[in-house]
Amino acid sequence: MSSVPSTPLNRIARHLPLTGVLRLGRPSDIWFKPALSVVVSVAVPTLTLLVLGRLDLAMYTMAGSLCALYAHNRPYAARARALAWVVLGMIGGLAVALVTASLTTDPVVLVTVGALMAAVQKALCDATRIGPPGNVVLTFISSASLFAPQTLGQVPAHLALALAAAAWAWLVGMAPGLLRPHGPERRATAQALNAAAAHAATGDGHTRTRAAAAAAVQAAWQTLLSTGAHTAPRRALERLVVRAEVALAAPADADPERLRTWARQLRGTGPVPEAGESAADTDELLGVDAEATAPHRPWWSLLGPLTPIVVRTALGCALAGYASLALGIGRPYWALVTAASLYQVNMTLTWKRGIQRVVGNLVGVLVFAAVAPLAHASDLVLVLLCMAFNFGAEALMGRNYWLGSICVTPLALLVVEFAGYHEPGELITERAVDTVVGALVGFVAAVTVTNRRAGDRIEHVLASVDRARERAARLLAEERPAPAALESARRSLAAALVDLRATADAASGEWWQRALPQERVVLTEQSAHRTLAATIRRQGPHAPASTGETTEDVRP
Repeated sequence: MSSVPSTPLNRIARHLPLTGVLRLGRPSDIWFKPALSVVVSVAVPTLTLLVLGRLDLAMYTMAGSLCALYAHNRPYAARARALAWVVLGMIGGLAVALVTASLTTDPVVLVTVGALMAAVQKALCDATRIGPPGNVVLTFISSASLFAPQTLGQVPAHLALALAAAAWAWLVGMAPGLLRPHGPERRATAQALNAAAAHAATGDGHTRTRAAAAAAVQAAWQTLLSTGAHTAPRRALERLVVRAEVALAAPADADPERLRTWARQLRGTGPVPEAGESAADTDELLGVDAEATAPHRPWWSLLGPLTPIVVRTALGCALAGYASLALGIGRPYWALVTAASLYQVNMTLTWKRGIQRVVGNLVGVLVFAAVAPLAHASDLVLVLLCMAFNFGAEALMGRNYWLGSICVTPLALLVVEFAGYHEPGELITERAVDTVVGALVGFVAAVTVTNRRAGDRIEHVLASVDRARERAARLLAEERPAPAALESARRSLAAALVDLRATADAASGEWWQRALPQERVVLTEQSAHRTLAATIRRQGPHAPASTGETTEDVRP
């Protein structure tokens, strides 16, 4: 059978697909946590302002309240630090925006400052891997504040309102830890067990389930290693993650139902199920402890590879804002934020996000048109509608971005109503036009600024995997390798493999670059997975009777 020749149109169709872009996925296991958290965080300060008759200040408290959206997957010790940094980032961006707004009303200057801030926020959120909702909420708050009438004398009070609401959001984010202190670690471990069970049920030949299980196990280790405390529940969870790793290495010998049973038992507040601890497990966990105390790569070292994405963000946001101004739109920050929301790790995902954003926003303006008369009935109804849309946005966003945007759009339009009545038709028209303009101009900027470093990064990551595999193979060739050293080598190899898969997926969605070494990626993954399996067999319940392991077991 002859193959279809590769043409420019074929390549564009492959990288810019239309099928499946709006398909709904499964909701997150904890979709209700950020949804409820943001409602509680918004309700208290907003209702307080309503009682005081100062609902016009709700935009500033809303900025602080939205900090409650972050870090719900992190253990509470790590969450406390992450939320504190989010609060500082939110307040810092708001301060720059308010001071700028008080010094100038030139829309070109305001758009330029907003675009530069959006690029900085994108860089920091991606480098620190803060997680959803990433830079979009920060950019929305700072960009909207640039166009809020302001004087220098008002800035301190407005920042104080935002900081008070942010402190309340921090407390709301930390409150579940009083009832379920190890909840995030238990969820991450359960996800690793379920992913390993799915791989064991399908067999070792399924690379998709193996990659998903490896990523889930790696995520579980990252979660456990970020807790810092050496508690009995954490130790029990670590032993369960070890069992998931063993199942990943030897799926034919694993019991999927037992893994799923352990995962089910991790729900709720019951005791962590005991998987038992052998001498090999003790050695492995000693290696985990050694890794926890090892120095980690600083987040700012990740800024270099992010340069193309950051340039895309700055250029796209600026051009989108300028285009909105040229069309006479009164709120160009909507176009700016639309452009900022597009940029993902590669062009394919950016294209998909653009479609999702446009569809969700256009449907969302219709929802706003339906609820606008109700919102104008009273300030209390306006506040209640905002809380309802906050809940809906977080509840639906995990299914698909466009579905969550249906709630985000009327929410953004209702926030404008806090400062006073606006003609619904005018708001709807401006939002729809800004959405289309921001998406089109933002995507053109993404096409213009190519990410040629994606291919270079593949070469660096492949070399890292080769080095990690060779180190593990040398230790396996020793008669009695040090348990901590073998565990450290295994963890380094596992992390390098997950990084390779993520980097390959990101690079495969870029265009205008040389062909990726797909065959080399596959061969490297196969060789590394065999070495990884050998290290787990050497450490865990599947260890051979002899202490010596030949290098034949780990050759490509």
